Amino acid sequence: MIVLEKRPQPSRAWSLMTPVVAVVITMIAGGLLFAALGKNPAEAIGTIFWEPLFGEYAFFYRPQLLVKGAPLVLIAIGLSLGFRAGIWNIGAEGQYIVGAICGAGAGLAFYPMESVFIFPLMVLAGALGGWCWAMIPALLKVKFGTNEILVSLMLVYVAEQLLASVSLGLLKNPQGFGFPGSRNLQSYESAFNAELIEGSGMHWGVVAAFIAVILSYVLLNKHILGFNIRLTGEAPRAARFGGVNPTRLILFCLGMSGMLAGLAGMFEASGPAGQISIDFNVGYGFTAIIVAFLGRLHPVGILLAGLLMALTYIGGEIAQSNLGLPAAAIQVFQGMLLFFLLALDLLTNFRIRFAAKGAA
Repeated sequence: MIVLEKRPQPSRAWSLMTPVVAVVITMIAGGLLFAALGKNPAEAIGTIFWEPLFGEYAFFYRPQLLVKGAPLVLIAIGLSLGFRAGIWNIGAEGQYIVGAICGAGAGLAFYPMESVFIFPLMVLAGALGGWCWAMIPALLKVKFGTNEILVSLMLVYVAEQLLASVSLGLLKNPQGFGFPGSRNLQSYESAFNAELIEGSGMHWGVVAAFIAVILSYVLLNKHILGFNIRLTGEAPRAARFGGVNPTRLILFCLGMSGMLAGLAGMFEASGPAGQISIDFNVGYGFTAIIVAFLGRLHPVGILLAGLLMALTYIGGEIAQSNLGLPAAAIQVFQGMLLFFLLALDLLTNFRIRFAAKGAA
């Protein structure tokens, strides 16, 4: 009989090994999934993880690692602050959408005027939009004790309807021949989040992601607020006795995660996506949850996990094109990563012991 035995102390070795083991098991389980779909599992896994880095067209795909990874890292950094404190924002996708709408709307409000102040204004509007959307579950939690998981998640669907509404109405391109969606911001120089170094994939969203990693590391390790965040997550009773203000912490963590998600949406709308459209959101807000946990809620780990997840996005697109894999199979493959990570996390606090049937 298999028994789970509580460890006296969490295993640091398992805590460090779990992400690596989870990736390996995901590759094995993914290979079985691809085989069941009639594809060569080795070829499919190789296409996902090898082609973007070392394949024939790697020179084109490598810059996309930064493009795809930046919003994931930016959102995951914000989520990790709340997760460390036991505050669960599951609605980053909605904050990402609202940030994109507010940021793009601020830029389009001045079209076709050219000014160096327009893009900074869009950055502020995107951050403020995401922050405001996150404040809804935050205020409901501190005032009425509602569950931030349910409220933030339900607001994603509200944000998606808002996205459809502005794509068909308020932000619709008047010269778009009736197609839903805003003007293309890539053709509006003052509002375009262009590459800083041509062909590198480096734009202002990537810079913001790196800055967020550095600042979150400093916050968590060098500032009293970061100590309070870690203390609240690890020992809630000790935090209360220590005078940590839970209301202030909830507002800060949810507000910060919403702000970073809103920034990610704004940088995406003004850069790689280029416009607000009905299908603008591609699930970055949900995938960032995987990134946060895969990175062990550590800023540097999140940076590496974001690049790994970006690799699965790019490799998955190549596999769909070259091997005919369905998009749903790639999404299942990404979901497996979180599933196995959470399952293996159990071994950090418990050890497996084999006992005779009926034994205590």
